[in-house]
Amino acid sequence: MPDLGARARARALLDLHTAPEILALTNVWDVVSARAVAAVDGVRALATASHSVAATFGYEDGENIPLHLHLDMVARIVAAVDLPVTMDFEAGYGDPGTTARRAIEAGVVGGNLEDQMKPLDEAVAAVSAVLRAGEDAGIGFVLNARTDAFLRAEPGADRGALLEEAIRRGRAFLEAGAPVVFVPGVAAREEIEALVDGLGRQRLSVISAPGRSLPARELQELGVARVSTGPYTQRVALTALQDAAAEMVAGGTLPEGTRALN
Repeated sequence: MPDLGARARARALLDLHTAPEILALTNVWDVVSARAVAAVDGVRALATASHSVAATFGYEDGENIPLHLHLDMVARIVAAVDLPVTMDFEAGYGDPGTTARRAIEAGVVGGNLEDQMKPLDEAVAAVSAVLRAGEDAGIGFVLNARTDAFLRAEPGADRGALLEEAIRRGRAFLEAGAPVVFVPGVAAREEIEALVDGLGRQRLSVISAPGRSLPARELQELGVARVSTGPYTQRVALTALQDAAAEMVAGGTLPEGTRALN
């Protein structure tokens, strides 16, 4: 018998991706960051950031944090909020289907899966395994299928060729059942327009990088389904912390307007 609450949360998360309004996800990494973001008016779902969760425990990004520790933190986040939560489980820790099942058991209803530019048939099989885990659990798991075509490209690689490859792989993931395709490493309007044209409106997911990315409202106009912040929100928080420490060491005080959010 499926968890009807999980089924409803998964449905709500999918609807947020297909709505005309862009889904803006501020990635979180622990319970207090999750509660702070969830309390913001207009926030309708949460996404975890694998890089940030790993950093919280002193691990480097790239599946270096033990999966049980990663899942424990995500489960704590799920239990702390009433919103749908999607988890970044990187490339699936060697077994995307099993990892997705464990994430679903923790209450997660969506996830990111990296292709790491593996052979396309292997990448599609991983996508199918994750989606099958959702079906077995009785929920429509919302997979944000990521292609690393740009992130793993050689310096100076032809951007047009990278766009073609990202679209080729993204279409294969969509055909396998993924509702949305994540293409990190793109920020230029022309490239985003090409990706939307190649994948379809409300099918593209991108990341917002400080000083480089288009505002969310403009991405919405272009037909982007989802924009997230990855590790950058933790860096925003750490920048504020380090700046406050520097001000104190210099003889100052903490910033006015600091709110009691915990």
